Amino acid sequence: MKIFAHRGYCGLYPENTMIAFNKAHEAKSDGIELDVQLTKDGEVVIIHDEKVDRTTDKTGLVCQYTYAELHTLNAAVHFPLITPFAPIPTFEEYCQWVKTTDLITNIELKTGIIYYPELEQKVIEILKEHKLFDKVIISSFNPLSLVITQRINPNLPLALLVEEHGLVNAGYLCKQFGFSYYHPNSKEMTKEGVEECNKHGIEVNIWTANTKEELTHCSSIGAVGIFTNYPKEMREIIHTL
Repeated sequence: MKIFAHRGYCGLYPENTMIAFNKAHEAKSDGIELDVQLTKDGEVVIIHDEKVDRTTDKTGLVCQYTYAELHTLNAAVHFPLITPFAPIPTFEEYCQWVKTTDLITNIELKTGIIYYPELEQKVIEILKEHKLFDKVIISSFNPLSLVITQRINPNLPLALLVEEHGLVNAGYLCKQFGFSYYHPNSKEMTKEGVEECNKHGIEVNIWTANTKEELTHCSSIGAVGIFTNYPKEMREIIHTL
């Protein structure tokens, strides 16, 4: 199974920061999962929540800040022993770095609560600039974002993300829309669900496996990859299965 570091190595380092991404690479992850949104002035930035409250030292919506303002927020506020400060990175900054590695990047378009006009276009333009089309997966909880991405570039691999309750006949649905992957929750996915996806040529990457039990479950049902907060620890466990 491939190991994707969920928001970077977020179990031990501040999530969705360059520190967490670098540590994930050092831990020999196969890939990195990250989340993108737009600032008030249209900059693509990497942050999970629509609000900055949980992960930084300020409050409010990401889209209420310009990038210059957002750049002053401390995304490492809860990790003072790791670093006194880490900024919210731009997607451009990440791509400059990741193109020097062999990592696959799973880019989650955060358009399920706030729809950001042109986010798909902006992400694709940055990927094109850095020649990363062959090293990415685009995912979203909003399937319409995947459809828009497909219209812009029909060759990008797309992944349907679903909430914890999952989706029956997910493989059939993904095939109808030309999606390559299905990304369900680890607790709800079954061997039968994976087999249904595989029957339609759809591969399954599962979120979020952080324990030996969860990893063993994902392996036993035939998942091709996992998203985990602890890539180094999960890599060590995989070798024992």
